[in-house]
Amino acid sequence: MGERDSHHAGAGDLHGFVQRALVALALVALALFLWRVLDVLLLIFGASLVALMLRALADPIARRTRLPQTAALAIAVALVLAAIALAGWLFGSETAAQLNELLQRLPAAWHALRERLAANEFGAMVLEGVRGASANLGVVALKLTQLTAAVSTAVIELLLVAFGGLYLAGNPDIYRRGLLKLLPAGTRPRVAGALDASAHALRLWLLGQLVTMAAVGALTGLGLWLVGLPVPLALGLLAGLAEFIPYVGPILAALPGLLIALSVGPDAFWQALLVYLVVQQIESNAIVPLVARQVLALPPALAIFSVVALGLVFGPLGLIFAAPLSVLLVVFVGRLYVRETLGAAVTVPGEDAGRGG
Repeated sequence: MGERDSHHAGAGDLHGFVQRALVALALVALALFLWRVLDVLLLIFGASLVALMLRALADPIARRTRLPQTAALAIAVALVLAAIALAGWLFGSETAAQLNELLQRLPAAWHALRERLAANEFGAMVLEGVRGASANLGVVALKLTQLTAAVSTAVIELLLVAFGGLYLAGNPDIYRRGLLKLLPAGTRPRVAGALDASAHALRLWLLGQLVTMAAVGALTGLGLWLVGLPVPLALGLLAGLAEFIPYVGPILAALPGLLIALSVGPDAFWQALLVYLVVQQIESNAIVPLVARQVLALPPALAIFSVVALGLVFGPLGLIFAAPLSVLLVVFVGRLYVRETLGAAVTVPGEDAGRGG
């Protein structure tokens, strides 16, 4: 009897060990699969942001007109397309002309910069290093080919995000329910609450980001126009779009403007630099605090470290989506870990006074 019990106990232990090993292998395989498709997951996240923006327009239309959700979404898409067409009609030709002029001026500006660097010993050393790195024409051709491929990939990814966002906005509940069904039943209510709060937080963040981007773009373009810099509209548009990437974006957007200003002359360079610095000060001390009070803004330290970390891990897509991913992370950590696991009181972005919990 004892030997039989021992035999059954040993078989049970072996069975339990095999089950745990299979679960561990499945988790490792899942982690490897997710790592391989990280870019796809980021594109899905980008499509979710597009869907949130479309739903933010469609939901008020549906409430006020009593129209079905599909009809309200169609009106929202039509409004977005009409706004893009109107902007293109008002500013499209001038913007396109200035962007073309910007591309034509950049080589001349780079040539002027090289001449200025060659005028002193340190600059000559820098130029020598650049020449050594680009001496091989085959390497240059390869880089140009890679750049062309990267632009083509970016266009394809942009189309995927746009159409994916449209499909997600068409029936978001079905995807939400499908995601929740993958989780244990006991955790679904808490995760559902976190999903709702994160969606609301991302809507608020997107609204604030759009306001900030528009203000920075307008102020930059106006300032560069006032100091007489060429193509101010194109440079203002570039500054506004780059504002989507915290801290890193404004620096990258300022480089073409400063390079062109340097080709015009030292006075133009210092004036353009002053414009960029003043706009950043206005953004930091006036626009962002106002937006933060009205909607939602990330803490500065969290924003800059998220850009660095996600940029290192995910590359360019990580840079683009670093801020909204941080909003998502703040909500999920606040609700599911700090509040639900640790039992500590915490204010979670995206929760109204009557929505918390």
